[in-house]
Amino acid sequence: MTKTALITGITGQDGSYLTDLLLEKGYVVHGVLRRGSMTERPRLDHIDLNAPERSRLHLHYADLNDPTTLRRVVKSTRPDELYHLAGQSHFGASFDIPESTAELTAMGTLRLLEIVRDCEHPIRMLNVGSSEIFGRPDHAPQTLTTPMIPVSPYGASKAFAVNAVRIWREAFGVFAVNAICYNHESPRRGLSFVTRKIARGVARIAAGDTVPIALGSLDVSRDWGYAPEYVEAMWRMLQADTPTDLILATGQATTLQAFLVRAFETVGLDWRDHVVSDPRFVRPAEPVQLFGDTSEAASHIDWRAEVVGTDVAELMVRAELLQTS
Repeated sequence: MTKTALITGITGQDGSYLTDLLLEKGYVVHGVLRRGSMTERPRLDHIDLNAPERSRLHLHYADLNDPTTLRRVVKSTRPDELYHLAGQSHFGASFDIPESTAELTAMGTLRLLEIVRDCEHPIRMLNVGSSEIFGRPDHAPQTLTTPMIPVSPYGASKAFAVNAVRIWREAFGVFAVNAICYNHESPRRGLSFVTRKIARGVARIAAGDTVPIALGSLDVSRDWGYAPEYVEAMWRMLQADTPTDLILATGQATTLQAFLVRAFETVGLDWRDHVVSDPRFVRPAEPVQLFGDTSEAASHIDWRAEVVGTDVAELMVRAELLQTS
């Protein structure tokens, strides 16, 4: 029987890769997107309008602030699986727009949980959490029992959403899980994220541009993985017999400087000749030692990250070079 999936945030990095994966697996895919003045959806443009799988992709206008419309979309599409990927996803921006971050990320998740709870047909729901719920942990790697002490409005909103999913699962018996994702990147990453900024800057400089890349602290480290692998893990989580929260991570910490070195080595350049320090890009409260324990994902869904750390840097730079050639 053909399965049906509903994806919030379908036009984002993860949403587009998840769409590719589910269409490949034969799903009917419905996506929720916000109505705006722009109709371009570049992360979905690669899906050929004339290809057979395009007939199984349907887009719906709705908003996480509008539970009535959300409920109508869920009722009309009757999804077997709901992947909740939407929300304000930028750590730094959450300090500028804390209220809307909380409204979309925290309350938007709660609204969806209530809709799933009330549905007559069973829906399996996945919520994408974030390593930012842990803030500045005093130990690494982090596990599911690591205290949630976020240091940003984004992290606090994600912590609310993660806890809401757990509570609704325990209190109401809904099949709802949290994929607590560490940083996962790709050529489809937004330009406001430092990894894409570096990859595009390296390609630009390799083409002859002399403007340096301005960055904040290079000492920060992150658990960087590859987005297409992470959406595979999300899908596996909803195929499991038992709803279980999991940390999705590589288990390795990589400094931003190491990421830079590999990115510039890809084009045969020394990063020190092309990078300048800019205090504007230093976070107000920079998390440290964020890398996750991968054992539960390995045992529960047989998933391990393959593209790790500086390999992600090279992959992203090569993709940018193709775009500029």
